Amino acid sequence: MHHHNTGGIAIDSYACNSRLRHISAGFKAGFSMLLLLFCIFADHPVISVLLILFAASVTVFLGGIPLHDYLSVLGIPVFFVLLGGIAIAVDLSLQPTGDFYLNLFFCYLCVTYAGILKAFFLMLKVFGAVSCMFLMTLSTPSHELFAVLHKIHCPSLFTELMHMIYRYIFILLEVQHNMQISAEARLGFCDFRTSCYSFGQIAANLFIVALKKANAYYDAMEARCYDGTLCFLEEKKKLPLPYIIASGTFFLFLVVLWLFIR
Repeated sequence: MHHHNTGGIAIDSYACNSRLRHISAGFKAGFSMLLLLFCIFADHPVISVLLILFAASVTVFLGGIPLHDYLSVLGIPVFFVLLGGIAIAVDLSLQPTGDFYLNLFFCYLCVTYAGILKAFFLMLKVFGAVSCMFLMTLSTPSHELFAVLHKIHCPSLFTELMHMIYRYIFILLEVQHNMQISAEARLGFCDFRTSCYSFGQIAANLFIVALKKANAYYDAMEARCYDGTLCFLEEKKKLPLPYIIASGTFFLFLVVLWLFIR
């Protein structure tokens, strides 16, 4: 199992150990995408907040993922969401306009209440959509998701490239992490000049290792009778009726609430 970052967050590990893994991957993927599309379509902060809380509750309490680990996973996209929100809320102007402004000598950094609200609501919507995606990925192993894509007749080349790129990225991340630990053990980051040198050495070595890993990856596939098509192992899973009823009830509740508050 390959960790998805050097902080120890292994999304596939969580998905494989989730208590929701026994549920049909197609159902989880379809329901998560339905919630994601509804979050974008509804475009209402109340719906976004409800989806954030729902996804967190299902993943933590039903899936069995520790709350601290779930928040750590969500911390990955939070940084990008905040940057996007700041870019929307803040404007540059040659004249002092808006409710707040800061003189930067050559221009003004302007902020309005309307811009702050717009950015906040947009961040809620994006975070709600991201939570729906994590609801799927933290309960469904990657190979099952690729099998679902294959089942809905996505082009084989598309799903196979996704699978190989997905795996290969994390193989290289693991190699890079080991190189960085080795460099740190040799005081390779003790000052700025040494850090730049170590970074260059790691980048150069990583490029060489990437080529070797690519050849080894292909040789391993050939040894397993690869004929140009990847076959994804599928496990037949039941779809318990209570999950269908609960999911349908929650989605119906969201629709009724949206019609009432819009």
